[in-house]
Amino acid sequence: MEGFNVGEYVDQIALLLLDLQLRDEYRDSVVANFERISAIANLVNSFPLAEDIEVAPVFEP
Repeated sequence: MEGFNVGEYVDQIALLLLDLQLRDEYRDSVVANFERISAIANLVNSFPLAEDIEVAPVFEP
């Protein structure tokens, strides 16, 4: 996601959505975790799916 600023996202979500004052000593770790989450989500979302695939009501390994 080009132009997506993870640090700004974390700051805004912490304050506006959660009403959470994120301490400076934790912020870098939170941002790093969200960067990892974003990378994983991009990998999952880039996987092509056929149009005729239906959602399974129950997962059975």
